[in-house]
Amino acid sequence: MKSFEYYLNKIGEIGYVERVTKGVVGISGLPTAEAEEVILFESGQTGQILFLHSDIIEVLLFDEVPVKSGTRAVRTGERLSIPVGGQYLGHLINPLCQALNQTDPIKKLGETRFLNTDPPRINERSPVLKQLETGVILVDVLIPLGHGQRELIIGDRKTGKTTFLLHTMVNQARMGSVCIWAVIGKKRSEVKQIEEFFANNKVLDKIIIMASSADDATGLIYLTPYSAVTMAEYFRDLGQNVLVVLDDLTIHAKFYRELSLLSERFPGRESYPVDIFFTHAALLERGGNFIVKNGTASITILPAAEVSEEDLSGYIQTNLMSMTDGHLYFDKDSFSKGRRPAINPFLSVTRVGRQTQTPLLRELSRVLMSFLVEYQKVSGFVHFGAELTEETKRTLTKGEKTLEFFNLNSDSPTPVNVGIFLLGLLWSDYQKEVQKETMEGEWRETIDKYINDKNFRGEIDSLIEKSKNIQELKEKAVIFTDRYKV
Repeated sequence: MKSFEYYLNKIGEIGYVERVTKGVVGISGLPTAEAEEVILFESGQTGQILFLHSDIIEVLLFDEVPVKSGTRAVRTGERLSIPVGGQYLGHLINPLCQALNQTDPIKKLGETRFLNTDPPRINERSPVLKQLETGVILVDVLIPLGHGQRELIIGDRKTGKTTFLLHTMVNQARMGSVCIWAVIGKKRSEVKQIEEFFANNKVLDKIIIMASSADDATGLIYLTPYSAVTMAEYFRDLGQNVLVVLDDLTIHAKFYRELSLLSERFPGRESYPVDIFFTHAALLERGGNFIVKNGTASITILPAAEVSEEDLSGYIQTNLMSMTDGHLYFDKDSFSKGRRPAINPFLSVTRVGRQTQTPLLRELSRVLMSFLVEYQKVSGFVHFGAELTEETKRTLTKGEKTLEFFNLNSDSPTPVNVGIFLLGLLWSDYQKEVQKETMEGEWRETIDKYINDKNFRGEIDSLIEKSKNIQELKEKAVIFTDRYKV
């Protein structure tokens, strides 16, 4: 950006700061200013026009140093843009793409892109047809996600939402996707923990962490999700699949509410600005599966949202649920029972994920979901001390083993195909006499062998591909197990 005098001489308009509040200043003058234009102050701070009133302009500040009343301001005639490029992979940056780790500076700047752009039109989009593997078998089988899907991750505090997102991003980074984690207004210690987790899993070089902490300027916090999606669009246009985590949008909404109230805008429901739905919808519409030069590329967005005491009816929460392609609900009750991840499959939704599944996996998902409904109903009878039939006992035993399988490897990814194989083996009753604890060890051995043994992995992949239905899967899984003594 050029000097204050340059823009003053070029445009010939001058404004004066009339009102100063936290993160927002009111400026008089600048009669031809436009929405979202960048403003430069004589004292060196920069900002973006947030709202235009008849007599005053509200400017969003990007600096923590406040602007003094009476300070002169000039228009730049430019919209806010950020530098983008592959040089940011492996770095911790702020929403303006400035390195936060001074010991690891970014060597060069890439091209720049405008921060706020219109979402791609319908003729620029392609159907979501490829499954996004999270490495969490409960999700990959029962509530599948697709590349280009926008899936809300919702639940109470401390129910495992961040853990699930971290493991999903690690799995996708290992599978070749570009990953961007947007930390919105969190503690610096949380940002550090996220960075260390990726470094310990040796995938940090494939991930960009774009972070704003709670003590940053409110303007920077507000920009964080937009900067993350803008960066994702750069990689999408190169033909790469991108995974974006927005952690989280309930915090973003609160900071936007603060900015709006400071700007004396008329408040709506729960004092949020009346355009809060548009603000988030326009952001999430920039995700999807898109037609690019050499085929298709996707931006998968996983926004997180926090609820209080399992209340899903909050204003921001219901807004986000209505504008996404489904949601994964992390249940506090499931978490207290020791289930990991604590996802409630009955209250979770995936609107486009099932079309990415193979016919076999779709059938397996349908059968499993029906069985879990039956298991939940039967489990309720036990609490009343009802006498159990042999069929009921079998249902309870199989249900316990199934839930234990979904709890398996909660701290490391489980590939989809080996998960299907083990579910087929479980449902064949081949191991019905084996104790649950023993089965856990056998499951882990099979998963480890699948990951580390190329030939073993190839045979299981072939077995899954050739199985047309669950019955064939069960038969082939039993034969394979007998032959290899898995």
